[in-house]
Parts: sequence; C-alpha cells; structure tokens
Amino acid sequence: MILEIQDLLTQQEITQLRAIASKSKFVDGRISNPHNQTKNNRQIDTTSQDHSATSQLLMQAMLRHEGFRNFAFPVRIAPPLLSKYSLSMSYGMHSDNAFLPIPNQQPLRSDISMTIFLNDPQSYEGGELTLYLESKPVKLKMAAGCAVVYPSTFLHEVAPVTRGERLVAITFIESKFRDERQRELLYLLGEVEALEGLNIEHENRVRLSYIQQNLQRMWS
Repeated sequence: MILEIQDLLTQQEITQLRAIASKSKFVDGRISNPHNQTKNNRQIDTTSQDHSATSQLLMQAMLRHEGFRNFAFPVRIAPPLLSKYSLSMSYGMHSDNAFLPIPNQQPLRSDISMTIFLNDPQSYEGGELTLYLESKPVKLKMAAGCAVVYPSTFLHEVAPVTRGERLVAITFIESKFRDERQRELLYLLGEVEALEGLNIEHENRVRLSYIQQNLQRMWS
C-alpha cells in the first residue's frame, strides 16, 4: 500500500527549500550507494549546514502531518536528503538497503521510503518515480509540496530527465511495525475510526478501539 500526501509542505516551505538548494553544494549521489552503477544523480553535501537546515525543516513537516504519522507509525526517521536530477540523470531499478547508517546511532531499519517533490512537474520532463507493485508499475510525478510514502521492500526507479531539473527530498522511516501488511491493517482500522467513529454506537466504538490497541501491542 502506498500513501500519496497532497499537502505535506506549505508554499513558504517550498520556497525556502528551493532557495537553499539553489545555493547549496551538491555531490555525486553514488557517495551514498557506490555499488549501484545505475544511480546517476546529485545530492546535497551531508556535511553542510544547508543539509542540517533542510533536514530539520522537512522533518518538522513530516511529524506535524497526521496522515503521515497514522500511515507510517514512525519510531525513527533518517535525515531527509535533497537530491537533484539534471538532464539525462536517472536511477535504475533498485531496492533500498534494509539498514542505513546514522551518525552516532544504531543503523536505522528502513521499513518505509518517502519521496517529497520540491519543484513543479511542468518544469521538467521525464524523472517519474516508478514503483513496482508486484508486476504492475505505478508512475508518480507529483506537484511541489506533495509526497509519496511506500514500503521500502518495493522495487522502484527514477526515469531519465529529458528536460529541466528534478528536485526532491528522500528519507527512510523505521516503523513501530516492520510488517507492511500489519501497518496497512492498522492504518485502515484508523481510517474507519476517523471516518465512521461518530456514526458508530459507543459500545462498538469501544470494541474497535480495543481491537486497534491490542493489535498494536501484539505486533509492536
């Protein structure tokens, strides 16, 4: 199951992130995955103050978004990373690493991946994010400030950019629940409670809450 978020960032945040990206140092994206020869992009220098500033801004936006929290059940989030794709750049089909190094912390288990779109889709051609749900490809090219959240187990790729420049942020989430099927069921139960809670008799609402809380205890 994937979640498309239409309102993760405000226009002010988008403008701020673009301004920082325009003056930041970007390095070869292979620095974070040197063994993948299909990776051809650039990413912000992680030793810079600009990376710290953009990561903090993006993290705050993620954590304030109720839909993201209810879908991901986040325990830890990797510092979001700005990434650029200029003309002819792409990222071939790949799977995300199961564990990611985090400075001064234990490695983060990547249960969930997230792409946050930062420029307008009309400003570049190509660059679609393609997720492979079993054998079915799903292509995504969302508006600035939108995001897609998906299990890190999915194969995915970024198509070559044929005009303009693609600017995104990526991050990875360690969830309270590592099994994506369990997360999906808990998310759907939460959606039922949110949408139908006021229409359910009190006794049945208590039962629904009982199921939710005890499934979380069982699966966490």
